[in-house]
Amino acid sequence: MESSQSSTLVDRVLKLGRQIGSTPLFEISHLSPKPSVKIYAKLEWMQFGSSVKARPAYNIIKNAIIEGELGQGKTLLDASSGNTAIAYASIAAQLGIPVTICLPENASWERKRLLKGLGVNIVYTSKFGSTDEAQQKSEELAKAYPDKYFLANQYGNPYNWKSHYDGTSEEILKELGDQITHFVTGLGTTGSFMGISKKLKEKNPDVKAVALQPDSAMHGLEGWKDMETATVPNIYDKSKVDQFISIDTFDAYDTLKEAAKHEGLMLSPSSAANLTGAVQLASEIEEGTIVTLFPDNAEKYSEIIKSLF
Repeated sequence: MESSQSSTLVDRVLKLGRQIGSTPLFEISHLSPKPSVKIYAKLEWMQFGSSVKARPAYNIIKNAIIEGELGQGKTLLDASSGNTAIAYASIAAQLGIPVTICLPENASWERKRLLKGLGVNIVYTSKFGSTDEAQQKSEELAKAYPDKYFLANQYGNPYNWKSHYDGTSEEILKELGDQITHFVTGLGTTGSFMGISKKLKEKNPDVKAVALQPDSAMHGLEGWKDMETATVPNIYDKSKVDQFISIDTFDAYDTLKEAAKHEGLMLSPSSAANLTGAVQLASEIEEGTIVTLFPDNAEKYSEIIKSLF
């Protein structure tokens, strides 16, 4: 009976995979500073789970089920600033898997509300400890209750970056191929940066991988890490970065307003920060094609949006 139930769960998770990825690539028509530099962004909220984190969340869950680490009454456990937690919860709800998330208490109320609505058990950690403290708490819980929890560990799980290596990058290459000269995105778990840049460079070693970081430890870009002060994810390899660009939170907010006015996109702060970095890079090069990600849209940031418009 147990084998039959496991097989059914594998079938269900594989079927659910059809709803992950295949997001549109959007050309930024008005904000690129030069006609000779094209900027494209993947609209990552347009998939089940509503953010770029649906990709690693699904890949981690899928492989944990296939490998027998998740299921059989275990609870998925991880630390998150919000988007991965929502993706975990959405996917796990479809599969009947309980979820516990260690979450900094200063996460947006929209995210807290969504997680509660999705049935997540939330373990709050200090707002001063960011996701680093939440990560420590999740590791403590997993160690204390090994029979209860499967620790997904998005910051160290190779299925994080592999979801982008096998999926996101292939979608980008299918549409743009050898036109791509630069890939730009912010650093958080670093899964998207590591996975996409690795694949793009394998196809064309001349592609430049540009990493974006907040310009200070005290910033307003949820999910981003200042690698000089934060705990560095195990999947991150600094040697793969060709260039760093620092992003000011308030510059990202300005870009958010400009994207709404000129591109018709209501972006999240982190998506606007990625666009800020892409536009800055575009001003530094003579020609090329820059690709970035828009991890999510403005739906979960109503307080910030109210303050800007």
